Amino acid sequence: MIGVLVNTATVIIGSLVGLLFKKSISRRFTDAIMLGIGLCTIYIGISGTLEGENTLILILSIVLGAVIGTGLDIDKRINDLGDWIGRRFKKAEGDSVSVAEGFVTASLLFCIGAMTIVGSLNAGLTGDNEMLFTKSLLDLISSAILSVSLGIGVMFAAAFVFAFQGSIVLLAQSLQPILTDSAIGEITCAGSLLIVALGLNLIGVTKIKVANYLPAIVVAPLLSWLLTIL
Repeated sequence: MIGVLVNTATVIIGSLVGLLFKKSISRRFTDAIMLGIGLCTIYIGISGTLEGENTLILILSIVLGAVIGTGLDIDKRINDLGDWIGRRFKKAEGDSVSVAEGFVTASLLFCIGAMTIVGSLNAGLTGDNEMLFTKSLLDLISSAILSVSLGIGVMFAAAFVFAFQGSIVLLAQSLQPILTDSAIGEITCAGSLLIVALGLNLIGVTKIKVANYLPAIVVAPLLSWLLTIL
C-alpha cells in the first residue's frame, strides 16, 4: 500500500500548493485558467475514449451506470457533501466552481487510465510500486494546477484516490482475471467519456450530472469480463 499512500499524499500536497497560489491570483486569471483546464479536460477525455474496442460495452456501461447512479442519486449526495465541506472551509462568495465539481473532476482525472489500474495491480500482486510512484509525481503537478481553478474539492479527491487504488491493491488476486487489457481499455473509454462531459461543464456548455454516471466505470470491466466467458 506504500504506493497508494504516496499517491494520496502527493494529491494533498499538490492541492495545498495550488490553493496557496490561488490566493494571490486575481479572479480574472483563475477564470481564464479554468477555461483552459476545461478545454484540456475535453482533449484528455476524447483521447481516452479511443482506448475502447467495443462500442456496445460503452453504451451498456453508460446506460446501466446512469440507471444505478440516478437511482442512488450520487450527484446529490456528492453535492450535499461538497456543500457541507464548503461551509466548513468558508468557501468564498461567488466561487464559480463547487467543491463537488472539483472533487469529481479531479477524482476521474487521477483514477481513470491504465497507469492507475496496472500500477495498483502490480503493487498488489508483486509489491512493485514503481508505476504508482511515477503517477504520484504526475499527480503532484496536476493537483497543484487543478486546485488553482477548481478549488479545495481537488484535495478531497485524495480520498477517492486512496479508496479506488487501495481497493485494487488489496483485491489484486481476485481482480486480476477481470481486469484484463481489454477490460482496462473499456474502463478508460467509459471514464474518458465522463471526462469529456466534465470538460463541457467546466467551459459552461452543459450542466451534466456526471457523478450519476460514475457506476459506468465499474460496469464496463464486468461487461468486458462476461463477454469473454460467454
